[in-house]
Amino acid sequence: MMIGIDPGKSGSIVVVSDCKTDVDILKFQNATVTDVWRFLAKFEGLAAVIESVHATPQMGVTSAFKFGKCSGMIDAAVVAAGVRPHYVSPQRWQRKLGLISKGRTIGIGDTEKKNKNKTRAQELFPAIKVTHAIADALLLAHYGQTFVYLGEVA
Repeated sequence: MMIGIDPGKSGSIVVVSDCKTDVDILKFQNATVTDVWRFLAKFEGLAAVIESVHATPQMGVTSAFKFGKCSGMIDAAVVAAGVRPHYVSPQRWQRKLGLISKGRTIGIGDTEKKNKNKTRAQELFPAIKVTHAIADALLLAHYGQTFVYLGEVA
């Protein structure tokens, strides 16, 4: 089993079985730190691949603060639940999964990128109804199953 965590208020946590047919999901939309901890505590000892993200200059002050608060909540819950974190940059996992080719994704909009990720997640997890809210978390879990299990440093 592998945990994938896509931080942010529209992100989620997924726990995927090795056969990729069973998944437990927690969406962050209205989740508290207690909700996140309770969810993760059921999976103590498992590895989690967490997207390593940060606030950007394009974010407003309030948005950046909320984003940082959400990221801190996730980090605290992961440690408290006894889950083993592996952080990976968006560029690294997306490149490894064939979602970014050489160079940058300049010109590709957020909607197009989200649709591309959702399509790829649905291909990898055909037994699961993939939504935008869980697509990246599923892809992070797949990255973990493929690369972290093989000993590659995330």
